[in-house]
Amino acid sequence: MPAPKIPEPPSGKSATKDTERKPWKKKTPVEVVLDQEKKLRQEIADTEKDLHQKRSQLQKFEQARKIFEGS
Repeated sequence: MPAPKIPEPPSGKSATKDTERKPWKKKTPVEVVLDQEKKLRQEIADTEKDLHQKRSQLQKFEQARKIFEGS
């Protein structure tokens, strides 16, 4: 017969006040919509930044292509 497992005593790390979660605060529908708007605006800004970088890279490739075609 296998020996019964002895439960380990809980470590003091998980019970410290620093790691405790903040109490959950229910958001109003208005807060939810405003948070969604904020996230969407941030996503659009990130996408526009990425698009600007890609257009800049495309412009450089087009300049390189003109150089190669001219040779």
